[in-house]
Amino acid sequence: MNVRYRVDLSQAERAELEALLSGGKHVVRKLKRAQILLAAAAGLGDEEIAKAIGVSGSTVYRTKRRFVLGNLEAALSEEPRPGVPRKLSGKEEALLVATACSKAPAGRARWTLELLAGAMVKLTEHGELSRETVRRRLAENDLKPWRRDMWCIPKVDGPYVACMEDVLDLYAEAPDPARPVVCFDESPTQLIGEVRQPIPAQPGQLERYDCEYRRNGTANLFVFLDAHRPWRTVKVTDSRTARDFAHCMRDLVDRHYPEATMIRVVLDNLSSHSRGALYETFPAPEAHRILRRLEFHYTPKHASWLNMVEIEIGVLRSQCLDRRIEDRNTLEAEIDAWLCQRNADRARIKWMFTTQRARIKLLRAYPDPAKES
Repeated sequence: MNVRYRVDLSQAERAELEALLSGGKHVVRKLKRAQILLAAAAGLGDEEIAKAIGVSGSTVYRTKRRFVLGNLEAALSEEPRPGVPRKLSGKEEALLVATACSKAPAGRARWTLELLAGAMVKLTEHGELSRETVRRRLAENDLKPWRRDMWCIPKVDGPYVACMEDVLDLYAEAPDPARPVVCFDESPTQLIGEVRQPIPAQPGQLERYDCEYRRNGTANLFVFLDAHRPWRTVKVTDSRTARDFAHCMRDLVDRHYPEATMIRVVLDNLSSHSRGALYETFPAPEAHRILRRLEFHYTPKHASWLNMVEIEIGVLRSQCLDRRIEDRNTLEAEIDAWLCQRNADRARIKWMFTTQRARIKLLRAYPDPAKES
């Protein structure tokens, strides 16, 4: 019999779960169980929780069952596992995590699995430790010390959340030809020519090109992407000024969506992306005419990942621009060919991050009105 377990959290239990998610180093599976319990207490269904957190439905079911039949500690803790005991104890695993998060040894840029295995042999009583044991323990803690990422710390407050949910709600709407949602952004690219012609590939030999190249300046790409239908276009310009932005908006209204009553544009907070740019470029009646059919929706600052067109720009760069292109005419011709093929293939961006999922995954980032009052 499939029993539906209901999770009711006390104030103390809810506070403990929120504290667990708010900081500190914890096993990823434990954090996911905490997210499951909070989401279940909020009234979400098992399938919705599983999809938002990225776990199986059975994991959601077991976590709720262990909470209802046991307690909060039982729901968050690991059940005994069959098979050979783990090579590393809990304290040794914590030591491995701390070591992987510390500075690499002198002369090395970062930790590797071999270096960590050797360090653990020195720090514990193990005679040897395989790199696979180290890899599995790091994977369970969502650690990859040999990788790093550049990031910017955003201020997650009320305005941030409001802009984020505004954009996510646009993506979740049903397609409406009269009120399309268009994602817009820009990206610079270099024009690079060959000093010596590459040698074409032959059987048994890769294509070869000279390391020396010639810089022929730069160009700017304004990219438009419809969030609800398989369409995109790219405009190549020499610059990306407020005037260029204004002309892009006029193209959007007059050329690309002449029948639309209102075009919702998702864009970032670049200073040139403003309504004033159109009044600085066109006579007031013309600027007013264009803006009457545009509605700007800005992503939060330092949250360009919320703009769907960022993914499309990545696809453009990997499929079309990942090579040397020496002049603007060639650049435009190659991009046009790519556009025709991609639109003909009816390619779409499959956007999975929703407002409901944001409220589960980013629960600790949301402002707490109770604490502010």
